[in-house]
Amino acid sequence: MPVLRRANSAERWRWALAGSALLVLLFASSCASRWVAVAPSLPEEYERLGPVSSQACGDLYLFTTPTQFIPHGWNERLEAAYAEAVASVPGATALADVSYRERWYWWVLASRRCVLLSGEAIR
Repeated sequence: MPVLRRANSAERWRWALAGSALLVLLFASSCASRWVAVAPSLPEEYERLGPVSSQACGDLYLFTTPTQFIPHGWNERLEAAYAEAVASVPGATALADVSYRERWYWWVLASRRCVLLSGEAIR
């Protein structure tokens, strides 16, 4: 029969440190996205169709800001705002003079970031 013994404080400290390191690694690697070009290169000649703007939002869920790691619409928000802005003007194929703004909200169990794009629709 094995002999049970109490862990000394050094062993408890090592286990707590190892557990903390594991949690930090888990949270640090939970979300990642790829680089996104906001607007493609403009052609040599194009026609300006007028100003446009668009907004798209994404959420991070789970309790407070340091522990939020469940994304919903987080990585797609820039592409969604760009596509919506281009689609809002008939015949537009791209945007020129693009500006990017971001708004951030926190609510009880999540945070929300909204991308606001504005620019000139071109064809």
